[in-house]
Amino acid sequence: MPIWTLHGDGKNIGPGEVVAPGERLSWARTIGLGGQHVVSMFGATFVFPIIMGLNPQLAVMMSGFCTLFFLLVVKGHVPSYLGTSAAFVGGVAAIRAQGGTTAEVTGAILVSGLVLGFVGIAIHFLGGGVISKALPPVVTGAVVMLIGFNLAPVVAGLYWPQDQWVALIVMVALIVMSVALRGFLGRIAILVALVFGYIFSWVLDRVSGPITSASGSGAPTEHFRVNWDSVHSASWFGLPPFSDEANGIVGIHAPSFSLTFIVLVLPGVIALVAENAGHVKAVAEITGDDLDPYIGRAIAGDGFATAIASAVGGSPTTTHAENIGVMAATRVYSTAAYVIAGFIAILLGFSPKFGAVMAATPGGVLGGILVVLFGMIGLLGAKIWKENSVDFGNPLNLMPIAAGLIIGIGDTALKFSDTFSLGGIALGTIVVIVMYHFCQLVGSWNPELNRPTSGRRPSTTPGANASDDEREEPVAQLT
Repeated sequence: MPIWTLHGDGKNIGPGEVVAPGERLSWARTIGLGGQHVVSMFGATFVFPIIMGLNPQLAVMMSGFCTLFFLLVVKGHVPSYLGTSAAFVGGVAAIRAQGGTTAEVTGAILVSGLVLGFVGIAIHFLGGGVISKALPPVVTGAVVMLIGFNLAPVVAGLYWPQDQWVALIVMVALIVMSVALRGFLGRIAILVALVFGYIFSWVLDRVSGPITSASGSGAPTEHFRVNWDSVHSASWFGLPPFSDEANGIVGIHAPSFSLTFIVLVLPGVIALVAENAGHVKAVAEITGDDLDPYIGRAIAGDGFATAIASAVGGSPTTTHAENIGVMAATRVYSTAAYVIAGFIAILLGFSPKFGAVMAATPGGVLGGILVVLFGMIGLLGAKIWKENSVDFGNPLNLMPIAAGLIIGIGDTALKFSDTFSLGGIALGTIVVIVMYHFCQLVGSWNPELNRPTSGRRPSTTPGANASDDEREEPVAQLT
């Protein structure tokens, strides 16, 4: 880690200047920026653990530890916060649908984190060009789309029915806030909408009384939208609870492993490779620094951080796009601010009362938020295609992607035995990757077909005519 040098007088940033990763402003301003980064990542970091059936207090705490670990791995050169990743939500939903336990969920995520870590090590030594060869934009776009759209039944069947009118109002509020709010508030529209929905649900409880609906996967019951019984009984300071699934308590626990469930979440590795590479490229473009040598380190850091978090029952991690927005707005790329943010998150994680408030988020509020978030994830796949001018008039691109999308989104299954089957995102991803590369091989023998294109958009920038090994694709952020 660098010993940060003071930028200028530590108070002001001149026109056209940025505070580089190895610099900092005064410590008072740096602490304020660290808090801003925590707020920015907070919405997704505690929503997705709830969706995956994990403990949000533990997720926030481990996000702080993982951020500090990530900064050490990249030697302080890549400013980033590691919050909860959405890349594994679809796989986790499939595990839950097959009766998997929370320990099996975190075990599958842990293995995926290790795979991502070793992929990062390979990329560090082989070069970033290996990404675009193995996972061209037409493939990564399809996998990201699968992850998002495969989650539609989770919202429709689990969260929206809990309080359909609150879900609708929160959805509308989030959409309006995302386009109407400016500056920092616009970048944390998800968190603002969550707070709005939480307060709105509490007001409805006071005005109209309890509702009758299913508060999860159980039978419908009469209950208030906001239930703070666990909040009142929780202590202000302490570790997250240890898991006791017999009594409905999820917290710190040891993972267990099932090959069937591991396969279900492995496609998330592909999305995280693309996401981390995109984050490093975005920061490099804004700061003007050459961060290509750190792409492999960033991917490895995120992978091993995910393994560390899931080893104690925490959530998978990823570099958060929201924090890039904060850096772009403030022109402060100091990794010192992220160190502060990591420590703030750890402190918040030591408050069980804080965790209970997060866990008490009404299901209808989550339904309204997730309708937008899951749709955004799916459309980010289309964004990858558009930015790289993927040609779907070419059957080499069209045919394998079409088959994989329908298999994945339709949750089609391929049963091998009574104990092992592939379906949904996992099977769709395998079809996309294997059939795409197979089509490239077969298509090379057909003179009527153009040579396969990875869908890269024309560029007038230097290096636009470089080889595939030298080019990197723009990729999407899943948070």
